[in-house]
Amino acid sequence: MEVLREKVEEEEAAEREEAAERAERAERADRPEKMTVRPVEMRKETATFTPETLRDLERKLSEIPVPSPTKQPSLTKDTIDISKLPLSYKTNTPREEHLLQVADNFSRQYSHLCPDRVPLFLHPLNECGVPKFVSTTIRPTLMPYSELYNWDSCAQFVSDFLTMVPLPDPLKPPSHLYSSTTVLRQQQGNCFDFSTLLCSMLIGSGYDAYCVNGYGSQDLCQMDLTREVCPLTIKPRQRIKKEEKPPPKKYTVKPPRDLSSRFEQEQEIKRQEERLAEEERLRREEEQRILEAEKAKPDPLYGLRVHAWVLVLSGKREVPESFFIDPFTGCSYSTQDEHFLGIESIWNHKNYWINMQDCWNFCKDLVFDLGDPVRWEYMVLGTDKPHLSLSDEEDSVVNDDDDVENLGKEEEDKSFDMPPSWVEQIEISPEAFETRCPNGNKVIQYKRAKLEKWAPYLNSNGLMSRLTTYRDLECMEVVEIKEWYQNREDMLELRHINKITGLHTDYFKPGHPQALRVHSYESMLPEMERVMEFYETARVDGLMKREETPKTMTEYYQGRADFLSYRHINFGSRVKKLGTNSSESNPRPIVKITERFSRNLAKPADEDVAERVFLISEDRIQLRYHCRDDYITTSTREFQRRSEVDSKGNKIIMTPDMCISFEVEPMEHTKKLLYQYETMMQLKNEEKLSRHQAWESEMEVLEILKLREEEEEAHVLTISIYDTKRNGKSKEYREAMERVMHEEHLRQMETQLDYLAPFLAQLPPGEKLTRWQAMRLKEDCLNDFKQRLIDRANLIQARFEKETQELQKKQQWYQENQVTLTPEDEDLYLSYCSQAMFRIRILEQRLSRHKELAPLKYLALEEKLYKDPRLVEFLKVFM
Repeated sequence: MEVLREKVEEEEAAEREEAAERAERAERADRPEKMTVRPVEMRKETATFTPETLRDLERKLSEIPVPSPTKQPSLTKDTIDISKLPLSYKTNTPREEHLLQVADNFSRQYSHLCPDRVPLFLHPLNECGVPKFVSTTIRPTLMPYSELYNWDSCAQFVSDFLTMVPLPDPLKPPSHLYSSTTVLRQQQGNCFDFSTLLCSMLIGSGYDAYCVNGYGSQDLCQMDLTREVCPLTIKPRQRIKKEEKPPPKKYTVKPPRDLSSRFEQEQEIKRQEERLAEEERLRREEEQRILEAEKAKPDPLYGLRVHAWVLVLSGKREVPESFFIDPFTGCSYSTQDEHFLGIESIWNHKNYWINMQDCWNFCKDLVFDLGDPVRWEYMVLGTDKPHLSLSDEEDSVVNDDDDVENLGKEEEDKSFDMPPSWVEQIEISPEAFETRCPNGNKVIQYKRAKLEKWAPYLNSNGLMSRLTTYRDLECMEVVEIKEWYQNREDMLELRHINKITGLHTDYFKPGHPQALRVHSYESMLPEMERVMEFYETARVDGLMKREETPKTMTEYYQGRADFLSYRHINFGSRVKKLGTNSSESNPRPIVKITERFSRNLAKPADEDVAERVFLISEDRIQLRYHCRDDYITTSTREFQRRSEVDSKGNKIIMTPDMCISFEVEPMEHTKKLLYQYETMMQLKNEEKLSRHQAWESEMEVLEILKLREEEEEAHVLTISIYDTKRNGKSKEYREAMERVMHEEHLRQMETQLDYLAPFLAQLPPGEKLTRWQAMRLKEDCLNDFKQRLIDRANLIQARFEKETQELQKKQQWYQENQVTLTPEDEDLYLSYCSQAMFRIRILEQRLSRHKELAPLKYLALEEKLYKDPRLVEFLKVFM
């Protein structure tokens, strides 16, 4: 150990001398600041390896077959046009060169002290072949889109926008790490490119994010989600409310004595237990079979596959607990997840840390306290280095010791800032942000599910995503399909198709012409089983739901003035008529109509109808009234409907047998025959109204079905007026406005003020200009301009004299009435004087400026006249 320590000291001394020389050269090059690096104090692992053990391990690793990627990465140096890249991509600044030298020194000491660890991933090459430190490749950027402000939306965007490219060697980090701008331009990259871009966006959004270089499982490294459950298929857990048992009453009736055979009960329980045990055994066997089928094959490179992901520490942005983000899928994982098998190092845009903790239990036992130098070895001593988390007592003791040691000493400032990122500002155009996926389409295969995504307006029917669920692992038997839509004119948002039952369910956003919310059906043919739900607040009749079968129709209402809440219609068999096959000309006969009403507190309970039944085929009407408070029975009435005249034409008089009633309190009041007759006449009119409303409901169903067929055939999409690229009307209007403005500009250019036009108009039309006339035009134009300059000077002078005279008059008035003036008048006088003096000064400045510029303007006009193409031939002698 003494020999090793001496070698390390000699190397450090040599490095210090080289650093001093480089510092002198940097000072001569006017470098802005110096960098100071913390000496490496790394520790070896506790386990010791003999040379024989290392050779055996190397032999075993060499025997493991390393599969080469089937497809070479298309993102190579040959596919990137480096000629248009800025200078920072092609060269290094003196600060970056110094940082690279420090990183090399740090890497050599790390390899010397920890020979059993893999080399550090510090300065890979960029797209121009220039080595760049990994921390400077991160460019914190806050995107101008509100959707990318949270970590989940950022991760999902990176996952959708980029295409995964496998690492050339699954056992080593890549030799190149491209900038985020190039990765966004090419829309593809490996896990390190994904992580760098995502980390830049998260840091820009205010998260404490870090890129992680470590080891992951095979599914994680290859983005294999065939053994993962699709998040869209996971249903949220519903809280089951426990039913509270009512407290036992003091006086209860004893239950009757149980006279059943106890032996038979025991035998029945045994048979049920045996049946349940057999079912449980079969269920376990089926689950075991499914698990064996789903179980992944053993990975020969388990624990050796290199992977990069993002670590988000708790604290900033109200993150309660640290977690990992896989950039390939955009999903979050716990820091104890078994997909993450180990960590070599992490970094952000300010520092670089090496994990000195043992990963024998994967990442489950790692402590992410970056201020602990025992667990995390940092490379750069910066001012923003996280501090070690200590308790209050330890913190006070450490502070006291520091005060004693530093007493009377000036602490040397060894902090420095990481060089700024060499990457350009990360920008995502609105078109690219809207497209999201490469070429606008992306397919993700999950366990028994397939998710397809499209860009907006890519499909003519507005389809955005489709989730197909399968019964088997081979994804051959479809169970259900869910389709999400956007920008549809019919406001269709989601369509759920159950392939087993054949049930289709359409969900609509508010705004449908018929206020449709949900439509469940098996066939679009009329008079079939279907359920329609509506936005009741958008309808005049307050209809909430309509259920239809070949023989019935049920409607539910809410918020109606007549308190109707339920209507059930029973239809009979349709009578066939010659020449009429449509439902409109030959409607189904109505057999029975049942209506229910909510409680109307303005009426007594005995007069407020709760249920009304029209037995049309039996010519009867049944009424049931609401129940009184503290009563268990309700009043009822039944009317036997008869025709108003008999076969001989005589008018039938109301008889008591035509109304059968039951009164809860018959002694309170007795209804007369006149009241019963008036009620029956009113019910006849309401029956006609109910039958008409039932017919209107049938017609509305037919209208909705016809409208839905037209909407499905048309596939009309709504386009915002601000989307000038897709909105044809807006584009035509904009082009027309631009054309009009261009024509107006040309017209103004043609009709621009011509200083010779008034004088040329005095000459005879078509006459050729002579030398004398040209001289006369020049003299007249100059004299006219001279006179206008004089008139302008006189006008300014007149206004100046007028303001001066008015101010003198006001001052004279003030001298005469100074004694009798009130404070308000004095304030008005002072305000007037201030404004008058301001106007006088302005006029005086204008006059002086006019006197200075008038000769210059006169000379400029004279020069223009000499150079005018209409006069230049005649005046060139005098130039």
